[in-house]
Amino acid sequence: MTLNRYLITSACLISCCIFIISCSSSEQEKPEDVLDRIIKKNELVVLTTNQPTTYYIDREDNPTGPEYDMTVSFAQSLGVATRFIEFDSTEAVIEALRKGEGDLVAAGLTITSERKAEFEFGPAYMDISEYLVCHRDAAFVETIEDLKGLEIVIPTATSYADTLYKQYPGIDWSLDDNLLTPRLLEKVRSQEIECTISDSTIFDINRRYFPEISVKFTLHKGSQLAWMYTKNNPRLASAINKWFTEYQDSGEYAQKIEKYYGHIDVFDYVDIQKFKRRIKNRLPKYKDMFIKAAKENDISPALLAAQSYQESHWNRKAKSPTGVRGIMMLTQPVAKSLGVTSRLDAKQNIFAGAKYHAKMKNMFDENVTEPNRSWMALAAYNVGRGHFRDAQGLAVKLGKNPNLWIDMKEVLPLLSEKEYYKDLTYGYARGNEPVQYVTRIRDYDDILVQYFSEQIPASTN
Repeated sequence: MTLNRYLITSACLISCCIFIISCSSSEQEKPEDVLDRIIKKNELVVLTTNQPTTYYIDREDNPTGPEYDMTVSFAQSLGVATRFIEFDSTEAVIEALRKGEGDLVAAGLTITSERKAEFEFGPAYMDISEYLVCHRDAAFVETIEDLKGLEIVIPTATSYADTLYKQYPGIDWSLDDNLLTPRLLEKVRSQEIECTISDSTIFDINRRYFPEISVKFTLHKGSQLAWMYTKNNPRLASAINKWFTEYQDSGEYAQKIEKYYGHIDVFDYVDIQKFKRRIKNRLPKYKDMFIKAAKENDISPALLAAQSYQESHWNRKAKSPTGVRGIMMLTQPVAKSLGVTSRLDAKQNIFAGAKYHAKMKNMFDENVTEPNRSWMALAAYNVGRGHFRDAQGLAVKLGKNPNLWIDMKEVLPLLSEKEYYKDLTYGYARGNEPVQYVTRIRDYDDILVQYFSEQIPASTN
């Protein structure tokens, strides 16, 4: 059944291509160039899907995501506004482009020969692999024979069908018309289905929310993601290529990749599972304190709670060998300076920790924008303001940008190398620790955002 459906889809695609070619004869009126249309209406219409790797609404109800940031940047290079139209499936977003409902698709699409037969692609902006993802308890797949007999469900109109049909003949699989990959990963987590296929980027982000999922086999390496638009638009192609070259050369592309993917390299299944249990059995006792303290200090409650978890695992009696104590692990001097009479008092500790966090954020000038300001404030909270200032000065000497976290997380580890720390005001520091500290907090923050989005309305009514 799946093979027939795949062949029917391919036949329809070929028919569309033949129709397009037949309509391009000299007797037909030349269609308007898409770039001309964009400029004329002063608007770039982007067709996309709602996923963490493409486009979504953040905790402050603002649109965000890798595809959002890039397409807005491209539109700004043209001097036009941007409008996004969301679709529930890859099939729907491609069909919308086919019908002329938008100017381009920015939805994490893989470049395939079938799509190239009908559409054009912009420059590839990311290399990915395609993973077979099953429940953590399932056996690993070592050979193609091991794939036989597995229940594999994939979204309709994705590159995964091409991979399975061309490279893994004889393997059974089925299509889901309604769900995108993240929802299918959730079904794998709950064991409603046995396995699905996922881009490596989608898997890496979603395993934070679904730590029970696991990669069992790499089906394909070297796939590339790019924007897609209709054929015969050389001026649009030229504009996209020019923008992307400048986007990369300016360092903006690297900053965006760090923003969305810079914290996903470290993953600990046991730690994430323990964290989720403690969200249920420890966090409720302190959530209102985190919300109030965060609001008073202009900090995200999720980020403040994530920092506290990294510090103490929400244990108000926590104590380190160096003498820092409490749920935010305050030093005695910091606690005293902020009026804390008992570091074991959770409320005092949380509010003082929030004030100190805000103080670290305020040490940077207006040239440090979010999210760089938040990540750098966390690093300064961990390593100390003096050491962080040293690292910023070292960044300047090394030709790095002291206002960007992507550069500072490369410089901070140098504080432990004598070649560098011997000339610094505050000397040696374990510079790797603040980098790992920020990475872990970003992991926890990702998971806590949804929790606090559900809690805050009830807590503030």
